[in-house]
Amino acid sequence: MANDRYDLLVVGSGPGGQQAAIQAAKIDKRVGLIERKPYLGGVSLQTGTIPSKALREAAFLASRFSTQGMREAFSRRPGMGSDFLSDAVQKKDTVVEKSESILLGQLLAAGVTIIPGEAGFHDPHTLRIAGTSGKTEYLSADVIVLATGSRPRRPEDVPFDKDRVLDSTSILRMRRLPASLLVVGGGVIACEFATIFAPLGVSVTVVDSHDQLLAHLDEDIAGNLMEHMLDMGITLHLGSRVKSIRRQGERVQLLTDADALHEADALLYAMGRQPNYDRLNLDRAGLVADDHGWVRVDEHFRTPVQHIYIIGDLAGRPSLASTAMEQGRLVANIAFGKKSAPSPAPLPMAIYTIPELSHAGETEKQLLERGTQYVAGRASYAATARGQIIGDYRGMLKLLAERTTRRLLGVHIIGEGASELVHVGQMLMGCNGTVDMLAANVFNYPTLAECYKAAALDCIDQLGDA
Repeated sequence: MANDRYDLLVVGSGPGGQQAAIQAAKIDKRVGLIERKPYLGGVSLQTGTIPSKALREAAFLASRFSTQGMREAFSRRPGMGSDFLSDAVQKKDTVVEKSESILLGQLLAAGVTIIPGEAGFHDPHTLRIAGTSGKTEYLSADVIVLATGSRPRRPEDVPFDKDRVLDSTSILRMRRLPASLLVVGGGVIACEFATIFAPLGVSVTVVDSHDQLLAHLDEDIAGNLMEHMLDMGITLHLGSRVKSIRRQGERVQLLTDADALHEADALLYAMGRQPNYDRLNLDRAGLVADDHGWVRVDEHFRTPVQHIYIIGDLAGRPSLASTAMEQGRLVANIAFGKKSAPSPAPLPMAIYTIPELSHAGETEKQLLERGTQYVAGRASYAATARGQIIGDYRGMLKLLAERTTRRLLGVHIIGEGASELVHVGQMLMGCNGTVDMLAANVFNYPTLAECYKAAALDCIDQLGDA
């Protein structure tokens, strides 16, 4: 059996895989990057993060005219919504194409060998590659990194058809806007798509079993988003479990556990994701998935088989492109004995709804559960000149500070630019900074970043001389 040997083989070219490959190549390792799809970038670039955010940007620009005004405009001009979606999809395709070209250039410049084909373990150090031309080869490596990502969860009792009953991948391939859309789920993906389609004139109904959307967020932030969604005309049915989903001609019907019947032109099922382990032949590597389908890793993303690492969505939460990239970089360094420590700053989280949400550090829920004494300082976008200029009157920035040390423990933002603004607080927390440091800082005027100073002063007012 012919065998070619590498220092590192990476399976999957998403954010984590590409960074692991590039970092290892930078330290003069022979690296092979295996990708089964005819394109690079994985779910993040091709069917997830980048496409959905490109579509979101188009919807956001439309929503700036005012939510009600946009709904009326689309309803008065039949076909306008479809033309808009077609243009938005074309823009999305252009962004993906350019991003893939940039990624290819980076990999080649680093000296990474790109290997097309389907990878599965032959033994713990060897991968069997089924090539696109039908040829099979066996490649071995000292270190193997699995970064094959995840896919939308698709229960058997949901009649997915890529036409009317959709998941988060197939909905991005739509070429015409439905008049109405049912969204099943109250998590990140569900909320993002609900707020993308509503400003485009689509009648959106969200059905979820929880009493609060985005249940991991603090109630004031989630509540703020829900108010925005209601203003967009989105109907929320919370605390409702789905009993059945079925196609009825050109319509989709959803029945809840309370026997309430909902009907729409299309349905998005957004109830979680599952790992892409099924084609890897894990047993041949000595790896076993748990009852939930995941292979557990240690704090360095190492599996029980010490030379095999798992990163990105495949490693479970937080399942973010940003964290996957950092995991890839860290793993490449750790695997080859290069000193590398993770950032002391908490991970930033962003939700690209309209409006954006972002946070880093602790939530009030977590602090209350631990009995931590803290204060919450708030600042409204509407109180800033920049907020008035852009017309974001509901945006808010919240800081959580420990009473005794005055250290910043968490930052939570809802409003335009939230995903960018959060990094100021994130980096300060990485330095064990205090709210006094924010209050003493001078921010450009007029900016939304001034909210940091206002929220810090609010904290200080509550702290007094504590």
